[in-house]
Amino acid sequence: AHQLRQHYWRIYGATLKGLMRHHGVDAYHFLEQTHALMDLPEMVIQVKRLRHLLTSIKGRKCVFTNAPRTYAMRVLEIMGIADCFELIFSVESTQFHAKPSVRGFQMLLNTLNVNASDCVMLEDNLPALMTAKRLGMQTIWVTRKLNKPNFVDFRINSVLALTHLKL
Repeated sequence: AHQLRQHYWRIYGATLKGLMRHHGVDAYHFLEQTHALMDLPEMVIQVKRLRHLLTSIKGRKCVFTNAPRTYAMRVLEIMGIADCFELIFSVESTQFHAKPSVRGFQMLLNTLNVNASDCVMLEDNLPALMTAKRLGMQTIWVTRKLNKPNFVDFRINSVLALTHLKL
């Protein structure tokens, strides 16, 4: 199972896409079953000052996630920041063309009615950042790693470090 999950992740950018294509898995049922975490409030790490940071950032803000919408909303609500975002663009929103799929990114840009060059992608996943950069977005990698690939514009070790960037 682990090898198959990794194989589909490499080929499709998401395990679910491979399960749908090769095994007839119902995406909505799969997401409901795999993301029904009753102990989610205990699992979510609270970040002090995050709400203040988000409300201080000018411009439109959205969440682009490979998670199902209900799960993403639960996490944002637990963190007390759901209302800081104009849009939650979930894996369902992309019709299961999850990041790093170019198609998913294009669907997001079309929904927002914006050009990629007017967007900043904050992400912890390098393949997604590579797609964002190819489309023309400015990229910020959230990681504790020290190296910075050339398609990454900024590297920060915490979302709270956004206050130090000149975007």
